[in-house]
Amino acid sequence: MEINAHTQFCGVIGNPVEHSLSPAIHNAAFQNLGLNCVYLAWKVEAIGDAIKGLRALGNFRGASVTIPHKVSAMPFLDHVEPTARHIGAINTIVAGKGQLTGYNTDATGALRALQKGGAELKGRHIVILGSGGAARAITFALAAESGAAKLSLLGVDDKERSTLAADVRSRTALAVDELHLDEAALGKTLPGAQVLIHCTPIGMSPKIDATCVPASFLHPGLAVMDIVYNPRETKLLKDARLAGCKTIPGLEMFLNQAVAQFELWTGQPAPVDVMRTVLESRFQ
Repeated sequence: MEINAHTQFCGVIGNPVEHSLSPAIHNAAFQNLGLNCVYLAWKVEAIGDAIKGLRALGNFRGASVTIPHKVSAMPFLDHVEPTARHIGAINTIVAGKGQLTGYNTDATGALRALQKGGAELKGRHIVILGSGGAARAITFALAAESGAAKLSLLGVDDKERSTLAADVRSRTALAVDELHLDEAALGKTLPGAQVLIHCTPIGMSPKIDATCVPASFLHPGLAVMDIVYNPRETKLLKDARLAGCKTIPGLEMFLNQAVAQFELWTGQPAPVDVMRTVLESRFQ
């Protein structure tokens, strides 16, 4: 497609951004739908200056926001939608009518991945491993929309985990308990749980043989999602599959958060199959 004076643009704001897969999947989606839009990667250190500059450009449609700017970008926006405000971080900016609005599609992407993967959430006991940014986004998404009966937070950073649990209790009606992540806590919580969501970097390439969940704790009544997407099947997911669990790979969350971003920017259904094909081609 020819780039001209009417071409709108989006991009990813972060540091570093060289590794990002977002330009490949979003540009493929724009081209598939014949939209006059391009997606770029911007290495940014001064987030306030960057957003001020983008705001001044008439063809700016929106941005993905990644590390280290998911929190620091928020004060420079006009609005932040409620779930993202509760999370305390954004990963998406949408420009419209002279205003910039922040969203967190990590949250909606995780929910879509769980639901499309066949994980029943309503009335269920869900266990989340980890208490960082991704865990925080997923926790608030579950609290807002899933109808879950109970949430158990297991993490190694005691202060971070306790803060997250306290925030969820004060802002939502979801019943939450929290424990230090170790074998004793896993043994206490997993037998009665129906959904397990892994939100730590353990098992990520190159340390692909690592897992924080002994295989003996996995059971067929458990649906397991690992947000790590490289490798496509982590040791946790492999163990879960062999134990008869329903498994949902991290690639699904990454894809679905991108789909949600695309739809926010364009107001059109995303070509999910096209985006999936591009994404999966990077992990052959």
